[in-house]
Amino acid sequence: MAVKVPSGYDFSGYATRNDILCTDGRTIRQNAFKHQDGKKVPLVWNHLHNDMTNVIGHALLENREDGVYCYGYLNDTELAKTAREQIRHRDITSMSIYANHLKQKAGDVIHGIIREVSLVLAGANDGAFIDWVLEHSDEDDGAAIIYPMDEDTFLFHSDKNKDEDEDEGDDDEDDEDESESGDEDDDDEEDEDEDMEDKKKMTHADDTSDETIGEVLDTLSEKQKNAVYALLAEVSDNPGSKSNEEDEEVKHNVFDEDTRSGNFLSHADEQDIIADAKRMGSLKDAYLAHCESLGMDEDDALQHADAATYGIDHIEALFPEYKSLNTPPEWIKRDTTWVSKVLNAAHHIPFSRIKSMFANLTEDEARAKGYIKGKLKKEQVFSLLKRTTDPQTIYKKQKLDRDDQIDITDFDVVAWIKSEMRGQLDEELARAILVGDGRLTSDDDHISEEHIRPIWKDADLFAVKVTITMKANATDDDRARAFLRANLKARKYYKGSGSPSMFTTDSLLSDILLLEDGVGRMLYETDAAVATKCRVKEIVPVEIMEGLKDDTQGDLAAIVTNMADYNVGADKGGAVSMFEDFDIDYNQMKYLIETRCSGALVKPYSALVFSFKQGSGSTTTVTFSGDGMDEFTIKDESAAG
Repeated sequence: MAVKVPSGYDFSGYATRNDILCTDGRTIRQNAFKHQDGKKVPLVWNHLHNDMTNVIGHALLENREDGVYCYGYLNDTELAKTAREQIRHRDITSMSIYANHLKQKAGDVIHGIIREVSLVLAGANDGAFIDWVLEHSDEDDGAAIIYPMDEDTFLFHSDKNKDEDEDEGDDDEDDEDESESGDEDDDDEEDEDEDMEDKKKMTHADDTSDETIGEVLDTLSEKQKNAVYALLAEVSDNPGSKSNEEDEEVKHNVFDEDTRSGNFLSHADEQDIIADAKRMGSLKDAYLAHCESLGMDEDDALQHADAATYGIDHIEALFPEYKSLNTPPEWIKRDTTWVSKVLNAAHHIPFSRIKSMFANLTEDEARAKGYIKGKLKKEQVFSLLKRTTDPQTIYKKQKLDRDDQIDITDFDVVAWIKSEMRGQLDEELARAILVGDGRLTSDDDHISEEHIRPIWKDADLFAVKVTITMKANATDDDRARAFLRANLKARKYYKGSGSPSMFTTDSLLSDILLLEDGVGRMLYETDAAVATKCRVKEIVPVEIMEGLKDDTQGDLAAIVTNMADYNVGADKGGAVSMFEDFDIDYNQMKYLIETRCSGALVKPYSALVFSFKQGSGSTTTVTFSGDGMDEFTIKDESAAG
């Protein structure tokens, strides 16, 4: 029955609100708990209802059109005293319910039984909040702290101290009426939900004392009080001691053994299942074994393993926690094994402004001459070539909120971020050296090719361009064979230091490895065999070279060079440096890694750049850039291997 004028409560508010999607995915509909209007349920902390020491009082339920409102009465346990102070101080403002025997339809809860109301830090239902708190003070008459959700919020509190004498007089009149009613019919059972006020007088057939329920409870120890509250909760689980007058009266003694019929799983059963799961290695097997002990077969156990039948709601909560297999998280990135081969093999110098000077002795005018008596001796003539390269700053910037940095405790997130920044900086620098930045020159982030000169697009004096124009119907085998022939033919133009390395695409390397002879045997079994065939010390696959093309040269196939002929210069202070700073206004840690350097090939003809172009004829031709370099035609690619 509805609560009319409750009093003496410590706080009140909505335990749950209708038509609000809760965080567990359910929506409670109107009157889902209407049958519990006026009922008393335990008040606990954070749904920890497996230990009576967590019972901090009781809550009186009131069904309303927009939800279930409750009045909270805190006991005198230490935990309740702490809760009372935290509620008064507004440290705790949320409530939540625990209910079972739910009847649901498409995610909507239309019926259930509230077992307890909890004070929580954050509830699943946004509308469950404390909107009234009793201020206990000897100096005033009580105060209300308003925390409304809408304009219809209504607060009620009887003045506890101001008209105390008048209230006592009213209580005496009520006692006289109740006593007279009791004398007329002592055998009638009183309605246990008639009046839930703490100040209600007790009426006994053989006792006319005026002790209140509160005064009686004050004589009990804390453990006894908690036991009483637990028993009251058990009684509230069986709403209504009488139905119609014609129905047989049903009573349940809470001190008797549990005589509930049917299969169910208690909290103790859940603990047993967890223990068995650790021993058996499977939660499912442990659950089925426990259900079998209750007389259920496997089909019934799997079909009816829900809260409404067996008392396990959200059984996934019993599953073990997820275990991280990679802490810190692994990076999803391109293959960067080639980066170290570019940067470590390059020649590093301690100054960033590079000037290269050359005297061209390949012209006929520079040749030594024979002398004939009486003829004029001619001076030697040769051209002087030079170029300069200036440095540019390359950087990587990152920021991290300091709160996040502190909260991440599983690994060192700062070291993780710094490793990412260094890796990305190295890859970008190696990319600029080998094939260029790739961004538009109008992009603010573009690395200028005048400062870090890419080998792919360097001047013909330093990088010889070898263009392979394929016939119209060329296959992958044709491309592989044509490349091998062009590489061997172009080797005479290489003037770099020592034995070079070949940087190429994995696609081209695979095509070469798949070449077969006339009887189906592989021509090259390993990368080393291909390197030997191409007269290089190693084959280095470079992922970023896949799909690169130039309007003039065509599709990039390979770069053959010795990185020792490429100079990377940085002045003192221009080497790779890491900086970090704290932004006090935005509480952010900021990190910067940068270098200021220049880069360029410094030796003429120290690189060979191979590219494919699609032709329209029936033959494959190979051309070389540079004065005095020839051209040849591949007529029968099948013999190129």
